[in-house]
Amino acid sequence: MHARTEAASDTASDNPNSWPDDIFDILRRFDVRQVPYVPDAGHSQLIERVLGASSMRGIPLTTEEEGVALLAGAWAGGQRGVLLMQSSGVGNCINMLSLTQIFRFPFLTLVTMRGEWGEFNPWQVPMGSSTAAVFELSGIKVLRASHPPEVREVVEAGAGQAYNACTPTAVLLSQRLIGAKVFTK
Repeated sequence: MHARTEAASDTASDNPNSWPDDIFDILRRFDVRQVPYVPDAGHSQLIERVLGASSMRGIPLTTEEEGVALLAGAWAGGQRGVLLMQSSGVGNCINMLSLTQIFRFPFLTLVTMRGEWGEFNPWQVPMGSSTAAVFELSGIKVLRASHPPEVREVVEAGAGQAYNACTPTAVLLSQRLIGAKVFTK
């Protein structure tokens, strides 16, 4: 991984591998200040950008549901946040997702998917297969990006729904987009 300055790249969309930079630029434009995350290879470039930004605070979590409560608290304190997690962590959040309906705070989560395209780990498949349905049953709108050129548009739409229309939104970043993990011995 390479270090980058906080300044946005004007040509980020020209490189198909720059979608994490596109997401970072959108989060800055929407004045996102708090970014709770569970460490995840699929979000590693974005997490690196957040940790290097003086305008954002990356907050490592021990479990994903802590992030839902943290975003509620951030909003109550006058700040916007986004929760970064993997699809396997969505199941951990089911009870906490009710906060988004009760308190009507702007909730945005970016979810790297597992259990899809080329998955090697059978433990990832059940939650990966039901992630969208879990969110929808919890009252969270679901958007999905599967190819680099659509990431910017999908995340922009998700951020607009979450922060402008106060509509809880999950953006699923497909395993095809982030790349299938390979088991090595």
